[in-house]
Amino acid sequence: MATLSAKPGQRFSVPDWHTSSQLLSADAERQRSASHRVRQEARALRNDTDSQTKWDKQNNQTRLADRISSVSRWKERLERCLADIDAEIDALAKVKEAAESALQAKNLAWEVSIECLALRERRRTPDLVRDPVEEELHKEVKVIDKARRELQQKVTEAFQQLCHLQEVRQQLSCDHRHKMEALEIDHICLSLDVDSPNISFKVSPTRVPGRSATLDEWEGHSRDNKEQAEAEIKASSQLREAAVLTIAQTHNQLEAQRVATEFAFRKRIRDMERAYDELKWQEQNTLEEVAEQEEDIRRLGEDLRRKAEYLKVAHTRLETRSCRPGGELCRDQAQYGLTDEVHQLEGTIRALRQKLAESQDTLDALYRQLHRTQTDLGCKANSLVLDNKCMDSRRKLVVPAEKFVPEVDTFNRTTNRELKNKQLELA
Repeated sequence: MATLSAKPGQRFSVPDWHTSSQLLSADAERQRSASHRVRQEARALRNDTDSQTKWDKQNNQTRLADRISSVSRWKERLERCLADIDAEIDALAKVKEAAESALQAKNLAWEVSIECLALRERRRTPDLVRDPVEEELHKEVKVIDKARRELQQKVTEAFQQLCHLQEVRQQLSCDHRHKMEALEIDHICLSLDVDSPNISFKVSPTRVPGRSATLDEWEGHSRDNKEQAEAEIKASSQLREAAVLTIAQTHNQLEAQRVATEFAFRKRIRDMERAYDELKWQEQNTLEEVAEQEEDIRRLGEDLRRKAEYLKVAHTRLETRSCRPGGELCRDQAQYGLTDEVHQLEGTIRALRQKLAESQDTLDALYRQLHRTQTDLGCKANSLVLDNKCMDSRRKLVVPAEKFVPEVDTFNRTTNRELKNKQLELA
């Protein structure tokens, strides 16, 4: 038989064995109960946290969608506002260009008025007068200066308003661009889930970023930008209306003054033409009177010479009869007749000489008057030429410069030719 290699362990009694089994069973029961309780609590926690997580995700999805909707609405408002600002900028720029064109037209009108005044300064005495035409030209210069100042002011105001609109548009554009970026970011956040790539833990994700604003501040900022843009659009619209009204008013004022000035020019030209025709008639009559007076002077001279011959005859007869001899030297009727003839001829000669001197004085006066008339004709011809040149210059105010062709000054050529002929006659 084989022998035991080692001494057996301590032996327990049967009651101890039963006690040990009962304790082991009790411990197992207690552990199972604790495990069951933990499992139930874990299941409840899982259910609760799963529901909470889903609701939180759903709520945040809704919040993100609402935020996207809110930002989208503001983005659309800003887009409409930007479109309105762009339209207003274009409209104001066109009005500014129109005001600049009107100002340029006023510069042309001012130059024409100054040119007319300078041309009329070349009139000669006695036509160098301050007539209604000159008064209307001075009024026109004042009207043009006032219109130029008003238009220049509107151009300056339009330029400044365009700068304000561009500044506001820059702010709106920046706000719109930021909202576009925010929408893109929120759309990305809305599309993220647990299966999305590039999700990871971040360092201090719950921190509040610097320079972050509250929701009221954000909305107030956008609202302020929109209200400022609307205010600038309203101011620009009012400025456009005022500028258009100023352009129309200055155009009407200048047009009315231009019509008045040209009416005065036409009336003055008609008056000058009538005066010129009257002077021409006077010149012609004076020339005829000069010719007749010269002829009468020539005839008076001939009569005076004939009367002197007759006086010589009477003197010779009387002298010859004084040589009669003796008693023949008597005062007979022939003697008395010859004596009366001598006295009559001497009186006639005196009267003829006096009348000849008077006629010569009259002829000299006619020549002086003719010279004054022809000088005045030259002045009026010069004035008519200058006024017609003024009217030609003023055609540039109603006819485009590229289509402006001065009319042939037939009056100037005719009057100059006539004046030269008269000067040659006088010489």
